[in-house]
Amino acid sequence: MTTYDIALIGFGGVNRTLAELIATRAEGLRSELGFGLRVVAITDLRLGSLVRPDGIDLFWALALGDGSETFAEHGGSADTNNESVIRTCTADIICEATFTNPDDGEPAVSHVRWALESGKSVCTTNKGPVALRGAELTSLAEQNGVHFEFEGAVMSGTPVIRLAKQMFAGLKLNGFEGILNGTSNYVLGQMEAGLDFEAAIVEAQELGYAEANPAADIEGYDVQLKVLILANELLDAGIELKDVQRQGISTVTAEDIQKASRERRRWKLVGSARRNPDGTVTAGVTPVALPLDHGLSGVSGATNAVSFDTDLLGPVTVSGPGAGRVETAYALLSDIIAMHAAKSGVAAHV
Repeated sequence: MTTYDIALIGFGGVNRTLAELIATRAEGLRSELGFGLRVVAITDLRLGSLVRPDGIDLFWALALGDGSETFAEHGGSADTNNESVIRTCTADIICEATFTNPDDGEPAVSHVRWALESGKSVCTTNKGPVALRGAELTSLAEQNGVHFEFEGAVMSGTPVIRLAKQMFAGLKLNGFEGILNGTSNYVLGQMEAGLDFEAAIVEAQELGYAEANPAADIEGYDVQLKVLILANELLDAGIELKDVQRQGISTVTAEDIQKASRERRRWKLVGSARRNPDGTVTAGVTPVALPLDHGLSGVSGATNAVSFDTDLLGPVTVSGPGAGRVETAYALLSDIIAMHAAKSGVAAHV
């Protein structure tokens, strides 16, 4: 039975959870999926880097997370050495889940490029490399006969990209609109319940939905990147970030919320893209007061949803979790399953 050696670049919540899944469900995954997984390298900002071609004891590595030890005390290095680890380790697949600057996609863009140049497949949860360098990196993967997968970059564990590509065969996709950020959706919902904007943000932060600086979510930057990914992947839009118009929810007032309620409408931050008659694609992010009978109006809390406009079926809506460590770790696993399916010539069940 095939065993894939993997390297975990970044050992925060997502890759740690993937490591936990591999450690605790190894035999079940092997039996169910038809292949095994072995972690041969880990890099982490605090722990440093560790490479063991015969496999790392994941229970041991996970136990180091809360202590003061580093990999340097166990034959590794106190430095991450990401380029060296990625290029020289024996991994077949690089699982990239680092903190990344959304403006330039670094350091994730470099991590992905180094891996693909080295003949290693990549799965990543980072939006930056996909949104800003997706076409370039996909081409590089093809040139080197490897895979570049990124299902977790848009709706976490909900496989919206793969579902659309595999299940909409024979349909013409005219566009999509969706709720792609749980934080902004939660804030708008709490404002509708009576909280003011600032109080709703504080509550979202206390629940772990919002970061200390919530601008990426509240001002629509996160959704802008996701719309760009979906437009290019599913509509072949060929657009750049500057082509996706952006407006966040900070402009929505309590009076706007109340007025919408009286008119049986509900405010949502909607990301959308639509193909124009001339073949071009118009994309954007903007708050919209949707009618209560609209398919996205009832999407609440941190849930995400995308409604696809198809020629034969009309609107088809996919809904699911848009955040969470377990959900996003599953996205990486689903990417690996897809790689295995492509290699073995069988359908991927994710």
